[in-house]
Amino acid sequence: MMKAKALSEEERAQLEVAIGHEFVDKHWLDRALTHASTGSAKGANYERLEFLGDRVLGLCVAELLFRTFRTAAEGELSVRLNQLVSAESCADVADELHLHRFIRTGADVKKLTGKRMMNVRADVVESLIAALYLDGGLEAARAFILRYWQARAARADGARRDAKTELQEWAHAKFGLTPSYRVDDRSGPDHDPRFTVTVEVPGVAPETGIDRSKRAAEQVAATRMLEREGVWQKPAASD
Repeated sequence: MMKAKALSEEERAQLEVAIGHEFVDKHWLDRALTHASTGSAKGANYERLEFLGDRVLGLCVAELLFRTFRTAAEGELSVRLNQLVSAESCADVADELHLHRFIRTGADVKKLTGKRMMNVRADVVESLIAALYLDGGLEAARAFILRYWQARAARADGARRDAKTELQEWAHAKFGLTPSYRVDDRSGPDHDPRFTVTVEVPGVAPETGIDRSKRAAEQVAATRMLEREGVWQKPAASD
Protein backbone atom coordinates (compact mmCIF):
# COMPACT_ATOMS: atom_id res chain seq x y z
CA MET A 1 0.00 0.00 0.00
CA MET A 2 1.32 3.45 -0.92
CA LYS A 3 1.72 6.17 1.64
CA ALA A 4 -0.16 9.45 1.31
CA LYS A 5 2.48 11.39 -0.57
CA ALA A 6 2.50 13.12 -3.92
CA LEU A 7 3.23 11.11 -7.02
CA SER A 8 6.80 11.15 -8.18
CA GLU A 9 7.53 12.66 -11.58
CA GLU A 10 8.19 9.18 -12.95
CA GLU A 11 4.92 7.81 -11.60
CA ARG A 12 2.97 10.77 -12.92
CA ALA A 13 4.54 10.41 -16.35
CA GLN A 14 3.71 6.68 -16.47
CA LEU A 15 0.11 7.33 -15.53
CA GLU A 16 -0.30 10.21 -17.97
CA VAL A 17 0.87 7.93 -20.80
CA ALA A 18 -1.67 5.28 -19.81
CA ILE A 19 -4.41 7.89 -19.49
CA GLY A 20 -3.46 9.60 -22.73
CA HIS A 21 -3.42 13.11 -21.26
CA GLU A 22 -0.70 15.36 -19.86
CA PHE A 23 -2.18 17.42 -17.06
CA VAL A 24 -1.70 21.17 -17.08
CA ASP A 25 -2.74 21.35 -13.41
CA LYS A 26 -1.14 18.34 -11.68
CA HIS A 27 -3.28 19.06 -8.62
CA TRP A 28 -6.29 17.45 -10.29
CA LEU A 29 -4.46 14.19 -10.88
CA ASP A 30 -3.12 14.02 -7.32
CA ARG A 31 -6.55 14.77 -5.88
CA ALA A 32 -8.25 12.13 -8.05
CA LEU A 33 -5.93 9.49 -6.56
CA THR A 34 -6.30 10.51 -2.90
CA HIS A 35 -8.65 8.43 -0.73
CA ALA A 36 -10.43 10.04 2.22
CA SER A 37 -8.70 7.58 4.58
CA THR A 38 -5.52 9.67 4.31
CA GLY A 39 -7.20 12.20 6.59
CA SER A 40 -6.98 14.90 3.96
CA ALA A 41 -9.53 17.67 3.79
CA LYS A 42 -12.59 17.16 1.60
CA GLY A 43 -11.15 19.51 -0.99
CA ALA A 44 -8.00 17.39 -1.22
CA ASN A 45 -9.50 13.92 -1.77
CA TYR A 46 -11.53 12.45 -4.59
CA GLU A 47 -15.04 12.38 -3.10
CA ARG A 48 -16.37 15.47 -4.91
CA LEU A 49 -14.57 14.52 -8.12
CA GLU A 50 -16.28 11.12 -8.06
CA PHE A 51 -19.69 12.84 -8.18
CA LEU A 52 -18.75 14.83 -11.29
CA GLY A 53 -16.94 11.98 -13.01
CA ASP A 54 -19.93 9.68 -12.71
CA ARG A 55 -22.03 12.18 -14.69
CA VAL A 56 -19.38 12.78 -17.34
CA LEU A 57 -18.92 9.02 -17.80
CA GLY A 58 -22.66 8.52 -18.16
CA LEU A 59 -22.93 11.25 -20.79
CA CYS A 60 -20.00 10.02 -22.88
CA VAL A 61 -21.00 6.36 -22.73
CA ALA A 62 -24.60 7.26 -23.64
CA GLU A 63 -23.29 9.21 -26.64
CA LEU A 64 -21.01 6.30 -27.59
CA LEU A 65 -23.90 3.84 -27.50
CA PHE A 66 -26.23 6.19 -29.37
CA ARG A 67 -23.74 6.50 -32.22
CA THR A 68 -22.63 2.84 -32.23
CA PHE A 69 -25.99 1.07 -32.07
CA ARG A 70 -28.04 3.18 -34.47
CA THR A 71 -31.06 0.87 -34.60
CA ALA A 72 -31.13 -0.16 -30.93
CA ALA A 73 -34.23 0.65 -28.91
CA GLU A 74 -34.09 2.76 -25.76
CA GLY A 75 -34.43 -0.33 -23.58
CA GLU A 76 -31.39 -2.03 -25.09
CA LEU A 77 -29.34 1.16 -24.84
CA SER A 78 -30.28 1.50 -21.17
CA VAL A 79 -29.20 -2.07 -20.43
CA ARG A 80 -25.87 -1.51 -22.15
CA LEU A 81 -25.36 1.81 -20.37
CA ASN A 82 -26.05 0.36 -16.93
CA GLN A 83 -23.52 -2.40 -17.51
CA LEU A 84 -20.81 -0.11 -18.86
CA VAL A 85 -20.98 2.45 -16.04
CA SER A 86 -21.28 -0.15 -13.27
CA ALA A 87 -18.74 -0.45 -10.48
CA GLU A 88 -17.55 -3.72 -12.01
CA SER A 89 -16.75 -2.09 -15.36
CA CYS A 90 -15.03 0.90 -13.77
CA ALA A 91 -12.96 -1.39 -11.53
CA ASP A 92 -11.92 -3.38 -14.60
CA VAL A 93 -10.63 -0.18 -16.18
CA ALA A 94 -8.78 0.64 -12.96
CA ASP A 95 -7.10 -2.76 -13.08
CA GLU A 96 -6.21 -2.29 -16.73
CA LEU A 97 -4.50 0.98 -15.75
CA HIS A 98 -2.88 -0.64 -12.67
CA LEU A 99 -4.28 2.22 -10.61
CA HIS A 100 -3.76 0.33 -7.36
CA ARG A 101 -0.08 1.29 -7.66
CA PHE A 102 -0.90 4.99 -7.57
CA ILE A 103 -3.90 5.40 -5.24
CA ARG A 104 -2.94 7.12 -1.99
CA THR A 105 -4.67 5.74 1.08
CA GLY A 106 -4.49 5.71 4.86
CA ALA A 107 -3.43 2.77 6.99
CA ASP A 108 -6.98 1.42 7.33
CA VAL A 109 -7.30 0.55 3.64
CA LYS A 110 -5.44 -2.71 3.19
CA LYS A 111 -5.97 -4.42 -0.18
CA LEU A 112 -6.74 -2.19 -3.12
CA THR A 113 -6.57 -5.15 -5.49
CA GLY A 114 -8.88 -7.30 -3.36
CA LYS A 115 -12.47 -7.85 -4.43
CA ARG A 116 -13.80 -6.10 -1.35
CA MET A 117 -12.10 -2.91 -2.54
CA MET A 118 -13.72 -2.95 -5.98
CA ASN A 119 -15.70 0.19 -5.23
CA VAL A 120 -12.56 2.13 -4.28
CA ARG A 121 -10.99 1.31 -7.63
CA ALA A 122 -14.22 2.17 -9.43
CA ASP A 123 -14.53 5.48 -7.57
CA VAL A 124 -10.98 6.47 -8.52
CA VAL A 125 -11.73 5.88 -12.20
CA GLU A 126 -14.77 8.19 -11.97
CA SER A 127 -12.64 10.76 -10.13
CA LEU A 128 -9.96 10.50 -12.79
CA ILE A 129 -12.57 11.22 -15.47
CA ALA A 130 -13.61 14.34 -13.55
CA ALA A 131 -9.98 15.42 -13.28
CA LEU A 132 -9.59 15.04 -17.04
CA TYR A 133 -12.76 17.05 -17.60
CA LEU A 134 -11.64 19.87 -15.32
CA ASP A 135 -8.11 19.97 -16.71
CA GLY A 136 -8.75 19.43 -20.41
CA GLY A 137 -12.48 19.82 -20.98
CA LEU A 138 -15.03 17.35 -22.28
CA GLU A 139 -12.83 16.31 -25.21
CA ALA A 140 -10.06 15.10 -22.88
CA ALA A 141 -12.54 13.10 -20.82
CA ARG A 142 -14.25 11.72 -23.91
CA ALA A 143 -10.93 10.62 -25.44
CA PHE A 144 -10.07 8.65 -22.30
CA ILE A 145 -13.53 7.08 -22.13
CA LEU A 146 -13.42 6.03 -25.78
CA ARG A 147 -9.96 4.57 -25.26
CA TYR A 148 -11.12 2.26 -22.47
CA TRP A 149 -14.86 1.79 -23.10
CA GLN A 150 -15.28 1.57 -26.86
CA ALA A 151 -14.26 -2.09 -27.11
CA ARG A 152 -16.29 -2.91 -24.00
CA ALA A 153 -19.34 -1.26 -25.55
CA ALA A 154 -19.13 -3.44 -28.65
CA ARG A 155 -19.19 -6.76 -26.79
CA ALA A 156 -22.19 -8.96 -27.51
CA ASP A 157 -23.01 -9.59 -23.84
CA GLY A 158 -23.55 -5.87 -23.35
CA ALA A 159 -27.18 -6.26 -24.38
CA ARG A 160 -28.10 -8.50 -21.47
CA ARG A 161 -31.60 -7.64 -20.31
CA ASP A 162 -32.51 -6.07 -16.99
CA ALA A 163 -32.05 -8.84 -14.43
CA LYS A 164 -35.21 -8.10 -12.43
CA THR A 165 -37.35 -8.15 -15.57
CA GLU A 166 -35.74 -11.39 -16.75
CA LEU A 167 -36.22 -13.04 -13.36
CA GLN A 168 -39.85 -11.95 -13.16
CA GLU A 169 -40.64 -13.41 -16.59
CA TRP A 170 -38.83 -16.66 -15.73
CA ALA A 171 -40.62 -17.00 -12.39
CA HIS A 172 -43.99 -16.34 -14.00
CA ALA A 173 -43.36 -18.91 -16.74
CA LYS A 174 -41.97 -21.62 -14.43
CA PHE A 175 -43.98 -21.17 -11.25
CA GLY A 176 -46.73 -18.66 -12.01
CA LEU A 177 -45.27 -16.48 -9.23
CA THR A 178 -43.64 -13.06 -8.82
CA PRO A 179 -40.23 -12.65 -7.13
CA SER A 180 -40.20 -10.69 -3.87
CA TYR A 181 -37.35 -8.51 -2.59
CA ARG A 182 -36.53 -7.38 0.92
CA VAL A 183 -33.81 -5.13 2.32
CA ASP A 184 -31.87 -7.06 4.98
CA ASP A 185 -29.34 -4.39 5.85
CA ARG A 186 -28.16 -0.86 5.12
CA SER A 187 -24.66 0.04 6.25
CA GLY A 188 -21.89 2.53 5.53
CA PRO A 189 -21.84 6.33 5.53
CA ASP A 190 -24.42 8.38 3.63
CA HIS A 191 -21.97 9.15 0.81
CA ASP A 192 -21.09 5.47 0.33
CA PRO A 193 -23.96 3.24 1.55
CA ARG A 194 -24.21 -0.54 1.17
CA PHE A 195 -27.57 -2.26 0.76
CA THR A 196 -28.06 -5.99 1.29
CA VAL A 197 -31.14 -7.32 -0.49
CA THR A 198 -32.59 -10.84 -0.69
CA VAL A 199 -34.76 -12.05 -3.56
CA GLU A 200 -37.13 -14.98 -3.04
CA VAL A 201 -39.09 -17.11 -5.50
CA PRO A 202 -41.13 -19.92 -3.89
CA GLY A 203 -39.73 -23.25 -5.01
CA VAL A 204 -36.07 -22.21 -5.27
CA ALA A 205 -33.42 -21.11 -2.79
CA PRO A 206 -33.17 -17.34 -2.21
CA GLU A 207 -30.24 -15.22 -3.34
CA THR A 208 -28.63 -12.11 -1.87
CA GLY A 209 -27.09 -9.05 -3.50
CA ILE A 210 -25.04 -6.17 -2.09
CA ASP A 211 -24.50 -2.83 -3.82
CA ARG A 212 -24.58 0.93 -3.33
CA SER A 213 -28.33 1.39 -3.85
CA LYS A 214 -31.42 -0.70 -3.14
CA ARG A 215 -32.17 -1.08 -6.85
CA ALA A 216 -28.60 -2.06 -7.72
CA ALA A 217 -28.56 -4.66 -4.92
CA GLU A 218 -31.84 -6.08 -6.24
CA GLN A 219 -30.23 -6.40 -9.68
CA VAL A 220 -27.25 -8.24 -8.20
CA ALA A 221 -29.52 -10.66 -6.33
CA ALA A 222 -31.66 -11.28 -9.43
CA THR A 223 -28.56 -11.85 -11.56
CA ARG A 224 -27.19 -14.40 -9.11
CA MET A 225 -30.46 -16.33 -9.10
CA LEU A 226 -30.66 -16.32 -12.91
CA GLU A 227 -27.08 -17.58 -13.18
CA ARG A 228 -27.52 -20.22 -10.48
CA GLU A 229 -30.70 -21.55 -12.08
CA GLY A 230 -29.04 -21.71 -15.51
CA VAL A 231 -31.25 -19.05 -17.08
CA TRP A 232 -28.17 -16.90 -17.69
CA GLN A 233 -24.67 -18.17 -18.30
CA LYS A 234 -22.11 -16.97 -15.79
CA PRO A 235 -19.38 -14.73 -17.26
CA ALA A 236 -16.09 -16.51 -17.79
CA ALA A 237 -13.73 -16.12 -14.85
CA SER A 238 -10.83 -13.77 -15.49
CA ASP A 239 -7.28 -14.45 -14.36
